[in-house]
This record gives sequence, structure tokens and C-alpha cells, in this order.
Amino acid sequence: MSNTEYKFEGWAGFGPDSVEGKLKFIEYEPKQFAEDDIDMKILYCGICASDISTLSEGWGELKDMWPQVVGHEIVGEVVRVGSNPKNGIKKGDIVGIGAQCDSCLQCHYCNKDKENYCSKGMTGTYNGKFSRTSEGSKSYGGYANYWRGPSHFAIPIPKELDPAEAAPLLCGGGTVYSPLVEHGAGKEAKNVGIIGLGGLGHFGVTLATALGAEVTVISHSARKQKDAEELGAKHFLITGDDEAKAFKGHERSLDLIICTSNAPDMNIPAYLSLLRPGGNFIFVGIPEGGQVPTIPLFAMVMGNVHIGGSLIASPQTLKDMLQLVADKKVKSWIQKWSLDKVNEAVPSMIAGNARYRYVLVNEKNGGKL
Repeated sequence: MSNTEYKFEGWAGFGPDSVEGKLKFIEYEPKQFAEDDIDMKILYCGICASDISTLSEGWGELKDMWPQVVGHEIVGEVVRVGSNPKNGIKKGDIVGIGAQCDSCLQCHYCNKDKENYCSKGMTGTYNGKFSRTSEGSKSYGGYANYWRGPSHFAIPIPKELDPAEAAPLLCGGGTVYSPLVEHGAGKEAKNVGIIGLGGLGHFGVTLATALGAEVTVISHSARKQKDAEELGAKHFLITGDDEAKAFKGHERSLDLIICTSNAPDMNIPAYLSLLRPGGNFIFVGIPEGGQVPTIPLFAMVMGNVHIGGSLIASPQTLKDMLQLVADKKVKSWIQKWSLDKVNEAVPSMIAGNARYRYVLVNEKNGGKL
């Protein structure tokens, strides 16, 4: 095992039923330490829907990748630094790791601050394999005591931020912030729609508002309308069971729609009717099983609207987002769970109880419940 004074231990899944509260605490071997790596003592880790889709094999079989320690919204204290650290990171710093922990760092996209679209593929913070260093070593996530990986992907947490609140921003927040900025929220896109008020959607509302946009939440029912208003939304559209009927009178009212829902039976033409010519409809939620809504070419052509997707956020985008959150005093709506109760927290997340992100607290390492 690792030749350090501390052990790499975490809560691991050994099969799809692990999401039923069957994660097991194990010791594991991290990647070989490289000179641009850091070791981090984990304080907090958000629970992301991706964790559940991975463990349940909703996104595909893991085969030889079991056991699996998930978690990619990690905040902790740097306890070891190599001779070639990036981002000015030093021992004792509080940093965060999002959904990506490595890339080739050489291709056109990596050199343009788009490491999440690396031509050679990104290495996920868990369920990935390193290729640039420690070739073939498996990546392990944040439901654990310590984390090891490239410092290039470690994001300094601004001192003004509560590190527990910062944790879920590293995937959930970045996933919606990236397309908001790319498509001009608050600038060219003055009116922004957010479909779904869940873990991703609540960040969509707060971050779009912080960027200066007027936000409309689009939801199936009125159950979360008060929450949407408290988060900063100015309008609330209730779809019910007939989106086309619900959107009458609201045509061409939005410049940008971020879709955090992954329902395969969405009436996409109805949603596109909400966009002004030149508007963008961006998917950030990925459904399990590979089912996607039918793409309506006629509605796209006649309305001059565009459908696209967006994958997480690059390190630079995460830095920009965290600074905006610090400057605008944006609050994450989180509920804390002790890491030792992860087998209660994950089923609760699946049951839809989170309002709006769960954060695991490593009390043994100094995290505050």
C-alpha cells in the first residue's frame, strides 16, 4: 500500500446494489505519486447524481473497474506537494477537485483552457485510468480520507467561501456555469430558462442570476415555486402534462435554456418555442439507458434555434465561477451528512430528499458537520 504515514481508505461499491446502502470501507492503492501531484486530506465531498449513475451501472457496466470509490466534488487540505506543483498550490492550502482529474495537457483544447474536451480524452476523478502519469492506474474519488492526483486540476478555494458549500459547486455548479458563460448569460442572453429545480437546476438559478440574467424556472409542478423565488428566479412556468399548452403566451421569451432534466419524453418543439431566434437549448443532464428525446429539425430551422450539450467545466472555468460566487456571495443550498453515514445518505439522495445538494463531512479529518 501507499508509503505514506496516512492510509488511502474510502467507501467502495462492489456492485450495482451498492447504492442500496451497501458501500464497504476499504483500503486501496492510489496512483504512484508524480512530481506535479498533490495529496489531499479530504474534508468534504458532495454527492452527485453521477456517483449514483456510475455505481448503479445506469451509464454502463463497470466490469473490471470494481471496486469503485466515487465522489467528484471534493474539498480538502493539501498535505503533500511534489516538486512541480501547478496553480501556486502549497502544503496547507484548501483546494477542490471536480469531475476531472487529468488530461494530456498538450493538445489544442488543453492549451485553450478546455481540458474537459481533451482530444485524448479526460480522466474522470473516479472510474477513470491515468495515462499521462502512472499509466493504467485507476482514479479514486472523494468518499474517502485522502485523495491523490495532478495539481493542475486542484482548484484553490477562495477564503471567503465556506468549503462545505464550495464542494458541490465543483461538479454541479460548474456543469451549469460553463454553458451559461459560453452562451452569454446576463450579456447576450438576458433571459435564461432553467428546466428542472434539482441539484443542478438550483445552481442554474443562482449562477445565472449572479451573472445578471433574468431567470425563468420551468418545472413539472408548483411544488418548488417558493424555493425558485428564494433562489432568485423571477418567473416560474408549470408544464403539467402538456408543455405546448403551458407555454402558450410565452413564445420567444428566452434567449437561453439550460436543461438539467433528463426525461426521454420531453416535448422538445414546445420548449424550443420559448426561444427567440438565435437562442440556444443546452442539455447538461444525461439520461440513464441512453434514451434521448427526438430532435425536431423543423422547429430548429423555422425558429433559428440551436440544440447543444455541455460537459462539466474546465479548471479555469471553475476558478472563475468560484470567484463570482465569492464576489456575489452566492449561497449553495446544502445538507450535511457524516461520511460514516454515507450508506444512509446515498439512498436518501436516490429518494429525492436533497434540497438541493448533499455534502459528506469527514469529521475525522476536521470537517465540520
